[in-house]
Order: sequence, then C-alpha cells, then structure tokens
Amino acid sequence: MTSLICTLQDHRDDVNWCAFTSKLLATCSGDKTLRIYNTRDFSELPFSPLTGHGYGVHCCCFSTCGQFLASCSTDATTLVWSMDTGEIEAVLEHPGRSPVRVCAISPDSAHLVSGASDGTLALWDFPSKQLRRTGAVNDTTMVACSFSPCSQVFVTGSTYGDLRLWNLDMNQLHAEKNAHDLGVTCCTFAPSILSGGQVVQFRLASCGQDSHLKIWAINKLSSGACKMQLLHTLTGQSAPVLSCAYSSDGQLLVSGSVDKTVAVYDAINAVLLYTLNQHERYVTACSFSPTSPLIATGSMDKTVNIWRLEDGCSANGGKSIPERSALTSSDGRTTAGRLKLLVSDWSEEDVSSWLVEEGLGGLVDKFTANNIDGTELLGLTKETLASELHIESVGLRSKLLRKVEELKSESVCSGIPDEFLCPITRELMREPVIAADGYSYEREAIESWINTKNRSSPMTNLPLLTTLLTPNHTLKMAIGRWKTTH
Repeated sequence: MTSLICTLQDHRDDVNWCAFTSKLLATCSGDKTLRIYNTRDFSELPFSPLTGHGYGVHCCCFSTCGQFLASCSTDATTLVWSMDTGEIEAVLEHPGRSPVRVCAISPDSAHLVSGASDGTLALWDFPSKQLRRTGAVNDTTMVACSFSPCSQVFVTGSTYGDLRLWNLDMNQLHAEKNAHDLGVTCCTFAPSILSGGQVVQFRLASCGQDSHLKIWAINKLSSGACKMQLLHTLTGQSAPVLSCAYSSDGQLLVSGSVDKTVAVYDAINAVLLYTLNQHERYVTACSFSPTSPLIATGSMDKTVNIWRLEDGCSANGGKSIPERSALTSSDGRTTAGRLKLLVSDWSEEDVSSWLVEEGLGGLVDKFTANNIDGTELLGLTKETLASELHIESVGLRSKLLRKVEELKSESVCSGIPDEFLCPITRELMREPVIAADGYSYEREAIESWINTKNRSSPMTNLPLLTTLLTPNHTLKMAIGRWKTTH
C-alpha cells in the first residue's frame, strides 16, 4: 500500500518542481524560493529557503553526489547552489536572456542543460560553469529535459509536442514529432541501460497535454543512428499530465495531473497500481527518493506531499487511496485548496472536480455539455438550471444553488486577491497593464519579458500579436480600494 506521511506547507505559491538525493529534498516555487529539507524527518535546513532568483523558479535538480543544486527561473538565469552552505556558487545567464523553463544535470555531473521559452538550449560544462554549446528549436518553448543514464545524450520536450534526442555536440540524433498532442510537459529517462548485440537501449517516459503518459524505447545502434519506438500509452489520468518520474530501480513510474491525482504505475508491465487523491489543485511535480521508498509530489495548492510505498506496493489492481489527514495538515484544507484560484477563474475542469467533491457528480455531463466554467457557475439561477440545463429535481437545484452561495461567501479571503497579483512576479501590481493575450501584468515585468525578445504570452505560451500594452485603470483602482481597506 501507499500512505501519506507528511505535508510540507512552506511555499507561498505554486510548487513547480521537487528533487531528491539520499539525504535532501529540494522544492521550488512561483514564490521565487527553493526550500531544502532533511529526508530523515523532513525538517527544513537552517539555510533554507534559498533566495536569489528575481522571478518564479520553474525547475531544480541535484548533482549526482548531492553537493550542488541547480535551479532555473523566469529571470533568465540558472543558479548553482552549494548544499553545504546554501550559497550561490555560480550564475549561468541564458543566451538571449530568455526565461529558463527547465534544467538538467547529467548523471556524471559533467554537463548541465538549460532550456528556455524562446526554444533555445544551452549546454554548460558543469565543473567549470562555462557555456559549451547552444542549440534551438524555433517557434516553441522548451519545457522538458532529461539526460540518459550514460550521460552522452539527452532528450528535450517542447510545447510544440515534439521529443528530440541530442548528443553533447548539440546535434539532433532523432526528432519524434507530435509525441504529445498540444505539447510535452515532462520527460525522464529510466536509470538502467539495456544492452544486446549491436544495440544499446534506453527507456524514456514522457507526459503531455493530451492526458497521456508514454513509455518509449530509444535504441542507439552501433552505427550511431538512433531509433525511437513507442512501447506503452498509459491513460490512468483524466486530464493533462504535468510531471513524471522513475524510481531508482526503474520498476515504478509516478505521474501528476491536472485532475489533482498522483498515479503510480508498474513501469515494466505498464499497469496502474495506485491513484493517490490528496492534493487540492493540479499536481505539477513528482520525484522518487533514490534510497528510500518515498515519493514527493508538489502542487498548485502550494504543498508538497511525502508518500511512503509500503510492502506489497507492486500488487496490481489500480487501487485508489482515499484522502486522509496529513501530519501537518490544518483544518478546512479542502475549502482552502479550492480557493487557491478565484472561483471566477475556474476552468470547466475545475467546476467538474468541484461538483464531484460536493457529491454532485451526476451533473458533470450537463455542465460539461454547456461549457460551464467558474464565471458561469457563479451566475446560475433557478431559472437557468431548469430551462437551460434541464435539471428537473427541485431539491437538486436548491442544493446546487446553496453550494454556489457557500462558494461566494468562502471567496472573501484575508489574503491578496489572486487577480491583483502579477502573473510573472506574483506580487501586488502597482501599474497593471493589459497585454495582447488579454491578461494583466505589472508594466515593468511584462516590458522586461518582451525585451528579452520573447514574444510569447507568459500565460498561454502563444505568440503575442502585438507588444502594445494598455493601462488597466479599472484594476488599478480596485487594487487601490483593496489597499485602503486592508
């Protein structure tokens, strides 16, 4: 079985990544910080949190020995930290100063790769921290990267949906286009190397916006050519899969999804073992401990859950682990988790999840068919429920409206309303402006973003049709009123 042993609640924004060594756990967040924990009791180290990035931190990874930690950020840098002191050892500025979305250190700790929002890649000599080579894939954002266990090749994944295999000379050995419809979100090599005859084989897991987790075989021939073959497509989660990780023996595979679940698979037989239901928002990160039967999962609910795999965890059956109280959880977590986003910002999937949580799962199909998102949910009336959604039961209509009224009352929170925070800096906006993607940003932050020659939206990754910024006077006045009353 699998049990939740503790919940870490120190980050103040979405948890974007987590990484283990035998002794440490590192987590990073949109709150610009990294936090380091001792895996013995998950107490935070004295020098934690690490503060050095100017914007949110997207990814972090340890060197193999655990002596160093690398982290990358929207601020266009990859920082290398000493795990002895917590001090910054090196600042690696990405070529072109584009926001860095992913970084990976090779198993032999000889190289580091960073991938950016403009599709560029930088290969660094890790011991000297010197830039060695650059590469690029046009018109996309690099969001995934993993080194093979031999450290000689690495795979990248992008929002375009492709997986590309590179060598250390930054030559493309293979391109698997349309590996994931709508985009790749994460990829990771299995730790083992399979060898036979003239072929060396690696296993790679990838996940994406198509709600699939895929297992690939990458065959490296003696001629130097590479072939990539899809072995399994795992469909244990019902929404985009955002993160995946192999266990240290390659026997298990874990993934986190927009449907708020964590799935644990038998990676060899491609069988779903467990579905873990504890997070209250999208599961954005997951990692196995290399030496202990532990999994860490991070989420947009700002928490990191630590799970223990007990004896018998390899049994089949796709068992679901019910929600239970964590050691450090507080009362009312379900309500708090749902309000990480304003209800008006809920997607159709968020509304469907809320219906299920409130015991109204029978209405999901009707709501989905009518494209009911958070804004539509808040505007429902008895008349629309009866005439447009055709909910005939008076009692069911009343129960639904009562739950909606509870949502409205719960939305009055003591913290800063999410729409007052700049999506880039996650700080209260002083000069909000509207960009071509329809979102509002702090003027200085979005201008800096655009000046890095990145013309894609920070929120959608789609191209900005114009760099014109329009002052959002209404939002500025609303922020002013809120500041006056708080």
